[in-house]
Amino acid sequence: MSFLNSSIVGDVALVTGAASGIGQAIAVALAEAGARVGCADLPSSTMEETLGLVAEVGGEGRAIAWDVTQPEDANRAVLEVEDAFGPLSLAVNAAGIANAAPATEMSLEQWQRMYDVDATGVFLACQAEGRAMLRHGRGSIVNIASMSGTIANRGLTQVHYNSAKAAVIHLTRSLAVEWIRGGVRVNSISPGYTWTPMNKRPEVAEQVVEFAESTPIGRLAEPVEIAGPTLFLLSPAASFVTGVDLLVDGGFCCW
Repeated sequence: MSFLNSSIVGDVALVTGAASGIGQAIAVALAEAGARVGCADLPSSTMEETLGLVAEVGGEGRAIAWDVTQPEDANRAVLEVEDAFGPLSLAVNAAGIANAAPATEMSLEQWQRMYDVDATGVFLACQAEGRAMLRHGRGSIVNIASMSGTIANRGLTQVHYNSAKAAVIHLTRSLAVEWIRGGVRVNSISPGYTWTPMNKRPEVAEQVVEFAESTPIGRLAEPVEIAGPTLFLLSPAASFVTGVDLLVDGGFCCW
C-alpha cells in the first residue's frame, strides 16, 4: 500500500458530540479531509456553528439528533446518515460529560448518569456503527476516552469519570479483536487537558493554570490537536492499527 493512498475522500462519517469541543473539531477536520459527515449531538444542541464550519472548509455535513443513552437513537442515527450519504465507513464517538464529587459523597444517580453517557453511550454507539460496518465489510471507529482512564488526576475527585473512561479503553480493545476479521478497526484516543467546555467547568476553573503547568508541553491542547491523531487512526494510513489507545496528552503521563 502506498502511503500516499491514505485519503478518506468520499467516506461517510458519523461523529457524536459534534456540537462543540473535540467532537466539533473532529467533524470539521473530517469534512475538510473530504468525508461526508453526520454531525450528531443531543436534540437540544445547536448545530449551526458546526455545520457553518463544515461549510467553510468546503465540506458536506448533516445534523443528527442523538441522545447516546438511547439505543433507538443510535440505530436511527446510523440509518439517517446512510440514507443521506451512503454506507457508513468512519465513526468517532466523542459525546461525554464530566463533573466531580468526593467518592464518599457521590450519589448513585451521579455515578449512574456518568456511566450511562460516557461508557454505555459509547457502547451503544459502537454497536449500531459496528453492525452497519460489518454488513459493508469495512470501517474504522475511534472512541474518545481520556488520559483519566489511565491515571488518577491529581486534585480532582472524579472516580466515576476516571473509571468510565477506563471502561471505554477496554471496550475499545475488546471490540477491536471481536470485529477485525470483519474488516472493522476500533481504536481510542485519550486526550490530556484540552480547552473544551469540560475544562471550563466551575469546579476546575482554579486548576486550569495548574493543568498547564503540570503538562510537560506547558499548555492545554486545542481541540483541533486531537482531531489530527483521530484522522490518522481513521485513515488507511493506520490500516494495521487496531485496539490501540493513543495518548494525546502533551506528555502528561510521562511524569
